Amino acid sequence: MINIRPVSDLRNKYPEIEELVLKEDEAVYLTKNGYGSMVVMSLEKYSKLMSDLEYNEYIENALDEADKEAENPNTKYFTHEEVFGSIRRKLNGEKI
Repeated sequence: MINIRPVSDLRNKYPEIEELVLKEDEAVYLTKNGYGSMVVMSLEKYSKLMSDLEYNEYIENALDEADKEAENPNTKYFTHEEVFGSIRRKLNGEKI
């Protein structure tokens, strides 16, 4: 369940918010004058969020690079038979 609290709760009910953030591992969304202001979360949750974002960015960059290479007319493609045939020959100790 999403926890939305007025920013004044951060001062007036800090132990309650701390419990939600640290013990229940939930983010608390704070509002000011009825509008979203900030989010409070544990360091562990923040670290995981940043790690996930960095991983997603890495994957996105890798896919962009693959798309560019696929567009290159000089890119050599291998068939299924070529790839697995090469692996089988290596496993059988044959020179390639």
